[in-house]
Amino acid sequence: MNKKYLPSVIILYLNYFIHGIGCSILSQQVVKELLVQQWGIDDVMKVTAIAAALGLGRLISLPFAGPLSDKLGRRISVLIGVASYVIFFVGIAFSPNMTIAYIAAVLGGIANSFLDTATYPAVAEIIYKYTGIATMGIKFFISVAQLLMPFFLGLAAGSAMSYLMLPLVAGIVIAVLGVLAIFAPFPQISENGKSESFLTNLKNARFSAESVALILIGFTSTATFQLWLNCAQTFGKDVAGISSEAVSMMQTYYSAGTMAALVVTSLLITKFKQVRFLVIYPAVSTVMLVLVYLIKTPMICYVGAFVIGYAAAGGVLQMATATVNDLFPKIKGTITSLVMIASSLCNYTILSAASKMSSTNVIMMNIVITIVGVLLALFVNLRYGVLVKRTSEE
Repeated sequence: MNKKYLPSVIILYLNYFIHGIGCSILSQQVVKELLVQQWGIDDVMKVTAIAAALGLGRLISLPFAGPLSDKLGRRISVLIGVASYVIFFVGIAFSPNMTIAYIAAVLGGIANSFLDTATYPAVAEIIYKYTGIATMGIKFFISVAQLLMPFFLGLAAGSAMSYLMLPLVAGIVIAVLGVLAIFAPFPQISENGKSESFLTNLKNARFSAESVALILIGFTSTATFQLWLNCAQTFGKDVAGISSEAVSMMQTYYSAGTMAALVVTSLLITKFKQVRFLVIYPAVSTVMLVLVYLIKTPMICYVGAFVIGYAAAGGVLQMATATVNDLFPKIKGTITSLVMIASSLCNYTILSAASKMSSTNVIMMNIVITIVGVLLALFVNLRYGVLVKRTSEE
């Protein structure tokens, strides 16, 4: 890595520290209960519908966010993402009703799209020798933020501030990072300004059943950790009998598991193909989800939080993204959009469905989707050599 890009990498990763707060703030039980009062509604599971709007925002913006990243450069996409995130955080903090919160969440999803399609390719271009490790670094910073979430909430409670001060502070911090990104150096994109549209890139790309399966893993892998992240605390409180004060510790165990996975996987990925983990980790998640569904005790919820954090949120989506980037090196922004579109479609449809279900049924739905992910990954592994050969020939 060229040392002149070190400040840029730090800024890009710190953006995802703030994103870690943004994507999990609506899943915190104490925040849900506060928003229920603020919006005048009667069911905390309805807050999950606002989290689903993040996926809708991503769906709206991803088809053009990727090509814009390839055409105009990573910096412009980062700045668009930062500006949209500021609106999201302020909107959630001051939302008087679900309608305003929903609009803010859509903008949060748009922010996520522009950051994803700029940051994933950018860090892969800067840390080009280890693209898998570079993209997992994104997940590491998300996990650090989520690990510290109970601590941040505790600070707010201890200082008699509203829990909704947290998104407000996050908005201020990411705004500062956006200003710094204006002056930070970014790698030049080869053939910059000649990138085709999203639809043209899709038309010219040679897709196969294997590459489609990889893109669909963006859906299944997202479902596993998003359903857990947004609904597991409610399951722990209502079904497993964990108190409201203690249930937020599930977030800590979840994030600790994710961070452990990122460290371990970063070491293993230099010796084993990253595509192998796309099978192993979802298989582990399936077993753990089944145990949580059957046993339903506080201890199994805490253990499950760590294991799901490790196996589901520990880089599966990032490794799938790195794999398709390696297979489509000329349209990295566009192919990242495809994986993230699948991820966003999951976020919107699955979380919208979850908002109308009991937490127990959500766990069962998670089991089914994760099993589908295992089957897709098995197919990709069996046929991976074909894709690599085709890419090298082209």
